[in-house]
Amino acid sequence: MRNYVEIESVEQLLPLLVEGELLRHYAFQNIDFALVAHADMCSYTDCLFLGCRITSQMREKIDANCHIFPSMRKPYNMFRASLYNAEDLYEGYNPKQEESFMQCYDSRVYAHYIALGKTASDIGETLARSLHDHSMSDALHDLLAEYDPKCIVAIMGGHALSRCDEGYGKVVNISKALTERGYLMVSGGGPGAMEATHLGAWLAGRSKQEVVRAISMLQGAPKFEDEGWLRSAFDVMRCYPRNEKYRSVGIPTWFYGHEPATPFASHIAKYFDNSIREDGLLAIAKGGVIYTPGSAGTMQEVFQDAAQNHYKTFGFASPMVFFGAEYWSKLMPVYPLLDSLQSAGRYKNLLLTITDSIDEAVEAIERFE
Repeated sequence: MRNYVEIESVEQLLPLLVEGELLRHYAFQNIDFALVAHADMCSYTDCLFLGCRITSQMREKIDANCHIFPSMRKPYNMFRASLYNAEDLYEGYNPKQEESFMQCYDSRVYAHYIALGKTASDIGETLARSLHDHSMSDALHDLLAEYDPKCIVAIMGGHALSRCDEGYGKVVNISKALTERGYLMVSGGGPGAMEATHLGAWLAGRSKQEVVRAISMLQGAPKFEDEGWLRSAFDVMRCYPRNEKYRSVGIPTWFYGHEPATPFASHIAKYFDNSIREDGLLAIAKGGVIYTPGSAGTMQEVFQDAAQNHYKTFGFASPMVFFGAEYWSKLMPVYPLLDSLQSAGRYKNLLLTITDSIDEAVEAIERFE
């Protein structure tokens, strides 16, 4: 049985519209057929229409083997054909007016999410959220298919990492170096170490002086709770436009919607369901994970990743790089625990590295490839 061919834009649709043609096994996503001349000159069978606007003339050409999924009235699009970016999430935000953040798309969706409950009781809302998250996963996998799986690397770490902390700049430089070597960097897409990951990818190809200057521009608002945090990010993006060949993927969630998503991620897969997002984030990072200091959430990710590697869930084990030797050996002694458990045979297949060196962290990822 062949897969549905996804048609996500009018440009993809037009070449299919040949008079008298029977279109079979297509999935049309979020297309307004009312804007497409002669869409009704074809017939349709065994097709999916996901959030499409369909004219009455065209309905007569759609047989009973097709399935039509209309959109519900929500502040979000259930059938997005692509990932978000900063322009999408922050549509309506004016950096010159800080208060406008509360009216942007991201804030409106979050307000709706909270009003109906993180665990909504309304079946229509839970269905809409599930369909939205399915669209995110579909668009994410389309993007990831362009990369060798072993070239997808995640950086995990705390949202509380200050832009003024030395560790922030180190994460920026690790991510920048790996991006310039052809890796796709991913993170949870929030502030702190996550933001530093995407800032590094955003600045790929630029000089050390430009990196220092960009970080300096951000330090007037060190944490996401500070006034000017988002505005300063937009200032950096305006001063240092991204080289289009360098990309990164942030995977945030409205479950933690009080933390704004970093606009430095070129592609953003924002989910409602945090469990899908967390599991997916580790699952796609087949090129390895770099762990920077974090708290309970990062600890959870360490042991979830260790289990995947132990069982070779995806066919092979990937590097686990612990960046911050004192933190991971003494303050949060996860590294010696995993190392001793592996020596005792309780864990297998773990590719462990602990280091304070940017170069060694990068080399640990490159060695695996």
